[in-house]
Amino acid sequence: MPVRDAEATRQRLIEAARAEFAEFGIAGARVDRIAADARANKAQIYHYFGSKERLFDAVWESIVEQIVSDAPLDTNDLPGYAVRLSDGYAAHPDLTRIITWQRLERGDDPPHAFAVRSTQEKADAIAEAQRAGVVPARLEAKVLLALLLHVAAFWSLTSPDVLAVVGIEDPERRREIVRQAAEGVLAA
Repeated sequence: MPVRDAEATRQRLIEAARAEFAEFGIAGARVDRIAADARANKAQIYHYFGSKERLFDAVWESIVEQIVSDAPLDTNDLPGYAVRLSDGYAAHPDLTRIITWQRLERGDDPPHAFAVRSTQEKADAIAEAQRAGVVPARLEAKVLLALLLHVAAFWSLTSPDVLAVVGIEDPERRREIVRQAAEGVLAA
């Protein structure tokens, strides 16, 4: 029973930290607020994670795991993959906020091993699909993947000023635009 309680506390700390990091960034996040929101104490943060920075690493890994599980790569439908990613960003706006904070505050850190491994596996799967003739080979697999990732994040990463000019609020229309843009990348 204590193991489950410990894991539940650890998970509450990650969830509270995710909200805190999304709102305040890494430097602005406060462990006392995280502990209070998780119904835990600060000592538990240091016990489970060692530091605020390592707690951020745990949050980052949980985000990568969420993105991987919520939007599995399907090389037979790369536009659909981009749409699923876009749907995830729309459903969880904290994702792009944390990604942005990570780039701003930890951009000089070595890449996160799990995120790199997951991305490399996707690029390898696309390269294999290209060799099999399933995916066009006009672009290098890793470049194609990067472009699809950015197409998927378009609505969540674009400035509010640009979005005001674009003026498309309908979620279905946004999904269709992501699909069309991904199809365009594949056809380029």
